[in-house]
Amino acid sequence: MSFTPESGDRLRNFMTEPTCHPLFEVRASPIHGRGVHALHWLPRGTCLGTYEGRRYDDAALLDIDWGQRHDGMTYLFALSDGTTIDGAEGGNDLRFLNYACRPNCEAVEWREEDGCLVLRLATVDTVAAGAELFLDYGLVIDESESALDYPCRCGLPGCRGTLVAATT
Repeated sequence: MSFTPESGDRLRNFMTEPTCHPLFEVRASPIHGRGVHALHWLPRGTCLGTYEGRRYDDAALLDIDWGQRHDGMTYLFALSDGTTIDGAEGGNDLRFLNYACRPNCEAVEWREEDGCLVLRLATVDTVAAGAELFLDYGLVIDESESALDYPCRCGLPGCRGTLVAATT
């Protein structure tokens, strides 16, 4: 998804990074491992920050043995320019956002003035203080894989049962 000025008020706080007081903290999650939890009431459109990490192009990704890294966890975000951000290398706490079939946050590509494409994370709904923040990962898998290999643990009503992106 790309943010445009025509999106209006939907992401009203999106252009500015979080203020000096923290908006969230990482702590244990009932969904999976650690998760990101709101420290305050967060209105819709609040920018949580920029997803950070080492950048790879498609060719470099093929050379990495992912099974030998990060305790089996992946913190990858693919961008529309063909690069991928690995939040496990030089990343920030936003890498701990867990998945939910009905997310309260979204990842939005943003082009900086210098032309660099970045990934910002923002709330799409009002979030209560203490609530866990979630993304829909939009996972895309190969034809040889099964969606059942990527089970969802969100437990929300209408859960798809998988992290794999819904097909339309």
